[in-house]
Amino acid sequence: MRRTEWHQSIDSTMHRAAELAAEGCPAGTIVGADIQTAGQGRLGRTWHSNDGGLYFTMILRPKVEMRDLPMVTMASGVAVADALQMFAGVSVDLRWPNDVMVGERKLVGILAQWHAGAVLAGIGLNVSQSAFPDDVKNIATSLARETDRIHNKQVLLKAIAASVETHVEILETSGVTAILRLFANASSYVSGKRVKVELPGGDVVGTTAGLTPDGFLLLRKDDGEEITITAGGLRPV
Repeated sequence: MRRTEWHQSIDSTMHRAAELAAEGCPAGTIVGADIQTAGQGRLGRTWHSNDGGLYFTMILRPKVEMRDLPMVTMASGVAVADALQMFAGVSVDLRWPNDVMVGERKLVGILAQWHAGAVLAGIGLNVSQSAFPDDVKNIATSLARETDRIHNKQVLLKAIAASVETHVEILETSGVTAILRLFANASSYVSGKRVKVELPGGDVVGTTAGLTPDGFLLLRKDDGEEITITAGGLRPV
């Protein structure tokens, strides 16, 4: 039986999961909430976690090195995509490195962190929201908006958690190349996509040209120079 700790409201499921990981909880343990008051996004951003979403962190103990953390993020993205297709009937796109999209609107955010010898895989899925705050209303969507029906969050939780475990096992047994292949097959952003990348030194525009063996994104700039993107937000242009 999987250990699941559920909260009506919590500051961050990631924070609580870190505490449990440090205490030595078993792999597969889940901390979930109906509302997060301080949900975490990538690069220190806030994840809007109002009522209507499915927010949880899964504690994993994969047999991988810390340097493979980006692969756990990518494996989780593929896992979420597979589960949503099977259990919600929604076809999604994976935007490198950690967003699950419907068209150009974000449906799911994923954040993986290494803590106390475990990987904390945080997943935020918009389930039943019909409206969003002004700052994200044009770039976010929900399952309810995409399918015109309500979905059972506990069914989704079980499906996604099982899929994450399956894909992390693929990473363990078949290696990085298997996850890179699965991610590339599920993503229109990996190759041939015109994008703008938000970098600390300024935005860069170019065409995506595949993934490196480490899972970083290759970008071919308009002047022909090919650069490696290790972090940064992508937007289609």
